[in-house]
Amino acid sequence: MSEQQAGRVAVITGAASGIGRGLAEHAGQLGMRLVLADRDPQRLTTLAGELRSRGSEVLARTTDVASAAEMEALRDAALKRFGGVDLLFNNAGVMQTGASWELSESQWRRMLDINLLGVINGLRAFVPTLLEQGRPAHVINTASMAGLVASPFLAAYTVTKQALVALSEVLHHELAALGAPVSVSVLCPGPVASRIMASDQAGAGAAAALGAQLEQSIREGMPAEELAALVFQAIDEKRFWILPHPQFKPALQARTQSILDGTNPVFQLAEF
Repeated sequence: MSEQQAGRVAVITGAASGIGRGLAEHAGQLGMRLVLADRDPQRLTTLAGELRSRGSEVLARTTDVASAAEMEALRDAALKRFGGVDLLFNNAGVMQTGASWELSESQWRRMLDINLLGVINGLRAFVPTLLEQGRPAHVINTASMAGLVASPFLAAYTVTKQALVALSEVLHHELAALGAPVSVSVLCPGPVASRIMASDQAGAGAAAALGAQLEQSIREGMPAEELAALVFQAIDEKRFWILPHPQFKPALQARTQSILDGTNPVFQLAEF
């Protein structure tokens, strides 16, 4: 299974905490060479040091995924250090709660820049390299269960994650049409223990109530290392859809059936 990843090169954005850290630690255990990117230099340096102490080869680079130039610099640094890339984890993301009409322009732009443009920048920087290499490679985009079902007071997050699911599916079709040896997966988890809510600025009322519930569910969520093991199993199996929280499948089934039946959407807070 995942032992086949030994010696390969994994690029991970948003690597310093949460899902990204779990992926980095698991990849290190598999003997992969690591290119780690994050906007938090202190946490990134700490993680890189820990992984090096366990024997991993690590290139750590402070990177803002919203900058195309910085993502291209990350690619160039990865190629200079390791000569190629095998796994690309477009993982960096942030969450913002609030009603769609109340979020400020800067809040909308921040979510779009990091959650969506950040992945677009990752694809534009790395996919040409993966194609030129002419060998098996894999792109993993971290979306969310919010990429498949809609929640009130998570407008910007939901918009970016649903767009990311669509982008991933389009990429899958494009690479298949080319006959390229590059596979794609989209990761749609439920709550995973992380710091994704750290920058939330929820206001009052229902948005604040949902934010508090989300914060608690994330705090009590699946450990990132458990999620990482499931992700690497899916990579081995070349699965496009990675749905590590089966308890949310009924919500997805209900939404799909509602679309087919033409009925109005219904949201149950307990779903999240």
